[in-house]
Amino acid sequence: MEENKAVESVKDAADSAKDTAQSAAKNVGDSAKDAADSAKNTAQSAAKNVADAANKAGQAGKNAVNNVVGDVIPSQPPIDAQSDVHVLKSRLEWGEPAFTILDVRDRTTYNEGHIMGSMAMPIDELVDRATPSLAKSRDIYVYGANDQETNQAAQALRSAGFEHVSALKGGLAAWKAVGGPTEGIVESMTPAGADDYNVVDRLKNHAETQNKNV
Repeated sequence: MEENKAVESVKDAADSAKDTAQSAAKNVGDSAKDAADSAKNTAQSAAKNVADAANKAGQAGKNAVNNVVGDVIPSQPPIDAQSDVHVLKSRLEWGEPAFTILDVRDRTTYNEGHIMGSMAMPIDELVDRATPSLAKSRDIYVYGANDQETNQAAQALRSAGFEHVSALKGGLAAWKAVGGPTEGIVESMTPAGADDYNVVDRLKNHAETQNKNV
């Protein structure tokens, strides 16, 4: 009898020890899991804070650059429905971006001579070619063989949805009268002037042509 009680006591003690060990192991596991979750949340929070700080710093830098650039290079005002060649020449000389010059004369005439950098788009195919290749919000200067053709081309572009179109008064003749750069078969055979080689003469010529009425 006493022997049986002793065996049962040992068994109970063993079971109790087993339960205690399991409970301790569970507590350790739960604590480790909680610690891992806490570390994960802390890391995610820290990463988010770093990302937010980087975004704020980047935006602040972008704003600073925009402010500096805005002070140095003022935004270009909307172009007029008609422009004289002085306006276009000034934009080219200052290197202002985001505008296109369209020559709507026939291809043969264009090849003989045209405003440097202009694109050939004969008036009979103007809208079909301009629509897929130019943004509707882009500044466009257009000129033709005469002012009537120029105005007709400008109106066709506006009717097609182009928002900033300006008819260049006087066309190529007016452009050449103020010393605007040209290119083409005939134009390439024209002897260079003094201002093509000398910066001082070029500046002098620019000042004189700015006062020309064309």
